[in-house]
Amino acid sequence: AGPLGRLVFGPVSKTLVMPPAARDTAGAARMSPGILAGGFLFLTGMTGSGPDGTMPEAPQAQFRAAFAKIGLVLAEAGLSFDAVVEMTSYHVGLRQHFEAFDTARLEVFAEPYPAWTAVEVAGLRRPKALVEIRAIARADP
Repeated sequence: AGPLGRLVFGPVSKTLVMPPAARDTAGAARMSPGILAGGFLFLTGMTGSGPDGTMPEAPQAQFRAAFAKIGLVLAEAGLSFDAVVEMTSYHVGLRQHFEAFDTARLEVFAEPYPAWTAVEVAGLRRPKALVEIRAIARADP
């Protein structure tokens, strides 16, 4: 034991949040669209692919689709975009598509806006994906 004494951590209680529309793709990828833990909903990074897995060519369509998928996970947990407290977006071609992304972002968020970090990356796991968005939302008891 150090000067603070002994720290004991118990198991973290986690609850899966799985919108019905995400069951097939999330199951195949062995991932969770959202996890409720410690009063927060942690969302997996979402790209703008369609329900059939195809990636729209138009940047604006990808950005809106990514936010729509986030909205499905939030709704499944009984939350809305107002609950989002932090967002990180990973962009291929950030400067070329920033205006279009910001337009899509402002269609779903209002003041006070969540904390946000935008990062430019060389590539994403999904071919042709221009963005992947992850978020953390407050899930008030």
